[in-house]
Amino acid sequence: MSTATRRRSLIQRIRQARPVKPGEQYGAPGNGSSLVLSLVTSALLIALWAWVTHMAWIKPLFLPSPQAVWEQFTLVATEGFADATLLTHIAWSSMRVFGAFAAATLTAVPIGILMGVNRIARGVFDPIVEFYRPLPPLAYLPLVVIWMGIGEASKMLLIYLAMFAPLAMSARAGVRSVAIEQIHAAYSMGATRGQVLRHVILPAALPEILTGMRIAIGFGWTTLVAAEMVAATAGLGFMVLSASKFLVTEVVIMGILVIGALALMFDLTMRWLERRLVPWKGRA
Repeated sequence: MSTATRRRSLIQRIRQARPVKPGEQYGAPGNGSSLVLSLVTSALLIALWAWVTHMAWIKPLFLPSPQAVWEQFTLVATEGFADATLLTHIAWSSMRVFGAFAAATLTAVPIGILMGVNRIARGVFDPIVEFYRPLPPLAYLPLVVIWMGIGEASKMLLIYLAMFAPLAMSARAGVRSVAIEQIHAAYSMGATRGQVLRHVILPAALPEILTGMRIAIGFGWTTLVAAEMVAATAGLGFMVLSASKFLVTEVVIMGILVIGALALMFDLTMRWLERRLVPWKGRA
């Protein structure tokens, strides 16, 4: 086949192809909804759990049945556990996690942006963040207790520190990912430094910041159990720890599922915000 014939064949295939709509990434891997598959996978896992416990392959002490966990859920929701109802435990844990999350967002995101645009700020904050970022919260929990005591301040500070690093690093990465051509184009049209930061850098960094927020809230819920080890009287982590001491496995699994459900609801909310605030993310 000659070159001219191949060219005419390629042009014909292009003309017959379905046109790509504005904002659509044609043929991109991972496109499409996975909701049905996720629901089917969850149903299969629950069915497997029920089957394993029904066949008594694992003792109820180690893995109670879904029905036993559900019965414990309704019991704790109505009568409570460890001198508090389930709603009270959820309220205390949510206050600690989301309070620390709000404080971390208001401080870590500006610092991360500053690290991305200013070398002096990067030189000051980068060693601090990179030093403590790999440390597990349990490593500096005793120091936090010595500094802040055993009240609510120490719990929220521990969760705050766990969230601060991923938020700051994501904001910095978002700023550094901005194409230099966009910045030069804005300056060439007479934009000031503040206008470039507001209208070019921040919108371009927003997808990374939102992803960092999703990651940070996961760290917050992970650190919650460690935070509520210290003189807590209510909270989901406290409830799970108390139940484990008395080998009430149903409450342990129920508490884990509730924490996971709350984290999933927040993650879905953040995905919805991403679609509204950064509709261009992932599109060609």
